[in-house]
Amino acid sequence: MSMTWTSAFGRACGVLLDTIVRWLALARINPNVLTFFGLVINTVAAFLFGYANGDNQRTMFFYAGLVIIGSGFFDLVDGRVARASNRVTRFGGFFDSVVDRYSDASLFFGLLVFYARGNRFFYVVLTAFVMISSIMVSYTRARAESLIPTCKVGFMERPERLVLLIIGALFNRMTPALWVIAVISTLTVIHRIQFTWQQTNQIEPAQPGRAA
Repeated sequence: MSMTWTSAFGRACGVLLDTIVRWLALARINPNVLTFFGLVINTVAAFLFGYANGDNQRTMFFYAGLVIIGSGFFDLVDGRVARASNRVTRFGGFFDSVVDRYSDASLFFGLLVFYARGNRFFYVVLTAFVMISSIMVSYTRARAESLIPTCKVGFMERPERLVLLIIGALFNRMTPALWVIAVISTLTVIHRIQFTWQQTNQIEPAQPGRAA
């Protein structure tokens, strides 16, 4: 019975999502606009993080978590709408990646403001480190895949980071979430550097007089 209920719920959600995608495609809404809306909504979540203080932190963080969940809708449909309306382009993929980086950075920037307003210097540093390491997870993959076919090793891609931020915000446990992102993102970057080094050495062995 449980499997039947969950399967039915999953199918219902799929039908609803397909209906929304078809409607958006018929409306000729540019998928890049949907991508940009995701950034705008994440900026609202960043504002809620930055506005939080000791008195309203739990409430503001909870609302921010809900807003991040809402922004995920646009992440979910922009690519589907592009395919449904036959508007998949190279620029669309590029634009989506760039906007995703800004969306991530805006959330961490909101947390930076929150910790800075509370004079919590250590957590300002931690959040800044998390911001940098998160960007580097994406950068190392993009840069590696300009040299080798694929570099999907490691963990803590954008979906995992957002899930942890949502959990940290909804349950007011942001510090553990930041620590997990910081540690695993750093390990992922190291893993991707090592993997790319191994792959490039196999493809193009170092030549005498040339930096490896």
